Amino acid sequence: MKCRQCEETIRGQGCSKKGVCGKAPETAELQDLLIYSIEGLAIAAEKAKGEGKDIDEQIEHITEALFSTLTNVNFDSGYFERMIDRSRKLIDGLGGWVRKTRYGVDCADYDYSEKALKAKGVGIDTLSADADARSLKELLLYGLKGLGAYYYHAGALGHRDPEVEGFMLKGLASLPRDMAASELLPLVLECGAAGVKCMALLDKANTGAYGTPEITEVSLRARGNPGILVTGHDLRDLEELLEQTRGSGVDVYTHGEMLPAHAYPKFKGYGNLAGNYGGAWHAQREEFASFNGPVLVTTNCLVPPEGSYSGRLFTTGPAGFGGVAHIPRKNGRKDFSKVIEMAKSCPPPEPVDDMSITIGFAHGAVLGLADKVLGAISSGAVKRLVVMAGCDGRRRERDYYTKFAEALPPDTVILTAGCAKYRYNKLGLGDIGGIPRVLDAGQCNDCYSLVVVALKLAEATGLSVNELPLSFNISWYEQKACLVLLSLLHLGVKDIMIGPTLPEFVSPDILKVLVETFGIKGNSSVDTDMGILKIE
Repeated sequence: MKCRQCEETIRGQGCSKKGVCGKAPETAELQDLLIYSIEGLAIAAEKAKGEGKDIDEQIEHITEALFSTLTNVNFDSGYFERMIDRSRKLIDGLGGWVRKTRYGVDCADYDYSEKALKAKGVGIDTLSADADARSLKELLLYGLKGLGAYYYHAGALGHRDPEVEGFMLKGLASLPRDMAASELLPLVLECGAAGVKCMALLDKANTGAYGTPEITEVSLRARGNPGILVTGHDLRDLEELLEQTRGSGVDVYTHGEMLPAHAYPKFKGYGNLAGNYGGAWHAQREEFASFNGPVLVTTNCLVPPEGSYSGRLFTTGPAGFGGVAHIPRKNGRKDFSKVIEMAKSCPPPEPVDDMSITIGFAHGAVLGLADKVLGAISSGAVKRLVVMAGCDGRRRERDYYTKFAEALPPDTVILTAGCAKYRYNKLGLGDIGGIPRVLDAGQCNDCYSLVVVALKLAEATGLSVNELPLSFNISWYEQKACLVLLSLLHLGVKDIMIGPTLPEFVSPDILKVLVETFGIKGNSSVDTDMGILKIE
């Protein structure tokens, strides 16, 4: 086992005995083999597509496979064994491929009893003998994983894009090839271009299904009915659960990255959508225990469950954990009756917060305030906009984002998306002339909204994005944040601060290129002439 795809790896060098996330080495090795298998599938699918063959099944499988290997999504070895088997069948269905590429391992004839031995030949260290090429291939792979996650959600709502699919195949098929760093860097930035397109597609899918997000006050208080807690990102799962709990006497609460659902008009029609319970994913052990009712994990982020609530935990979609009940989709529908019946027998959730927060500042809502924001900037009431977005984690150093938000001058507005917002969205930072100082656009994929806002402000002022009074302080934890970063770089955004630590998989020479070309920097050092305090 060698894994360094997330920010919390052992000493920043990679997990080798067991993942900090709780993943067993056997499961991590199976994930490596699944990635290996879909590289081969991508090669076969590219060829088949050129021959005019239908590859819809292959694309669907590749998308789920990428998503399932993200940090904190799936811990079930049996799931990965089944996924690898399916890769083999899909490859064979297209006429097979030359299986022995860079690895010297034949996944199609893979024997699970030898998984530990064989998986050592397909890990990240085999991507390239050259450190810089390996670094860029890792960055490309993690960007592809983020791309798969966002495309999975768009696909769940019936939206597809041939260009995004084409890049997924192109990127995966490139990983086994011997390529120099100079060839790989443009490919990595092309992943960012696919990321922008995919996030725009998902934005279209979500708003088409549920309406344009509205500025909304969300209660964090617990009600007196039994409840079901839904965490993750999948809005379609939430919709189906809300439909099935109508009139049952059971309330549904959102958790973590599901919070933005409250801003969509369609979800406001459900009286059984009670509010949001708790905060970020990494606090789930305490919050799931105090919730008392069943918890539905729709995607990431899953922490290996504690015994106090493990019997109340359910997974669905690409999420999974050995021994935890999984709810599949059958005939186009998910049956949540077992979750609902369990909820009826549970006590109501214990209170954890006694407040409300305001959300719904996606691009539709913020652009409605554009004149007000521009007026505040022109008058000097708002001196700077700071994009503080991305994925949160458990490290003590992540208190940096709370301290940073608290230390910002009162004439600064924070634009946020992703679970990093839980570091500061309950601080009560107030407003500037009616403009809230924290504008929450939604989930991590809704970083697209922040880009749209920035581009529109640039258009209105006649400035470039990099000339606006706008700073980027991005929190990275896992692979979707890598895709968001690549998307920003593709758009030409410079001087992005990344933290709380820089990715270990980026080699010194590649980091030098990113610093010199894009102004990338660690976020412990901030220019004081921006009016932003330096936080040590």
